Order: sequence, then C-alpha cells, then structure tokens
Amino acid sequence: MNLPNKLTIARMCMIPFMVLALQAGLSEGIALPMETARLIGMGIFILAAVTDFLDGFIARRYSLSTDFGKFMDPLADKVLVMSAMVYMVVLGDISPWIFILMESREFIIAGVRMIAANKNVVISAGVLGKAKTVVQMIMIPTVLANLPHPFFDIAGTVLIYAALALTVVSAIDYIWNNRGVLRS
Repeated sequence: MNLPNKLTIARMCMIPFMVLALQAGLSEGIALPMETARLIGMGIFILAAVTDFLDGFIARRYSLSTDFGKFMDPLADKVLVMSAMVYMVVLGDISPWIFILMESREFIIAGVRMIAANKNVVISAGVLGKAKTVVQMIMIPTVLANLPHPFFDIAGTVLIYAALALTVVSAIDYIWNNRGVLRS
C-alpha cells in the first residue's frame, strides 16, 4: 500500500474522533463546553483535510494513483464532509435543505460510479467536483469555529452558498460528462 492510500485510510480513521468531539459538546454525560468541542472537531477536520491535499499531491507528483485511491479518496472526503455537516445542521449552522441537496448529490454521483464500476470503468473526480470539495473543506472549519465576529458570519454564509452552487453545477457536469456510461 502506497503513501497516498495510507493517508486516505488515516483520514477515514480521524472521522470517528471528530464525531466524538462534536458529540461531546452536545452530550450531557460528557461535560465538554460546545465551544471547546467545536474547536477540537474543527482541528481534527483541518488535519483530515490536510491529508486529503497531501494524498492527492503525492499521488499526482509521483504517479502513485491507484484504483483504490480513485475510489476511496472521494469516499473518505464525502464521509468526512457529511459527518461534519450533520453536526452543523444539529448546531443550527446550516439549514437542513442545504445538507439534503449536498447529500443527494453525493448519492447520485455514487450511483453513477457504481454503474461505471459494473462496466469496469473507474471515474476520477472532475475539476468542478474537486473545487466543490475545496470550498467545503474551507467552509466547514470557518463555520464550525463559530467565531463571534461579523466577518466570519459573512464568510461562512458566502462559503455555504458557494459550496451549494458548486454542488449543483458539479453534479450536472458529472452526469453530462459520464452520460455514455449511463446510456449503455
């Protein structure tokens, strides 16, 4: 197993710890102030996001792309992002309808990938999908930080709607670019 794949697995392993940190701020039995829980969750999220950048950079730079990486890297990103966003909904940081649209896009793309996999075709992430992920990876810690300053409120709102727009546009682009897989 190469280094990029190990980083992807490490990212998957960080997700439960982020979830536990965020849940600790909501649970009565584990007395962790929500501000602290948010910061710990945000820190773990940022560390996981850095592994996403590194695994992609290393895989491209040293030609270490694998089918495992092409499948697991986007999956790890989705589980990380969606786990954080579930808590953002619970905390009132984002509206449920935004989460539902973003989650729906991921299920649609996963469905297209499964159809392609049945035809022995591996579909890598496209540019718009990568842009969506980057915006989400910036949006989530910005919003989770919950810093009491108008700049962060505005930046968080702009990033949420930018991520939403990229979610919709990248889904349309993905389906259009892979329509041949869907037709056959």
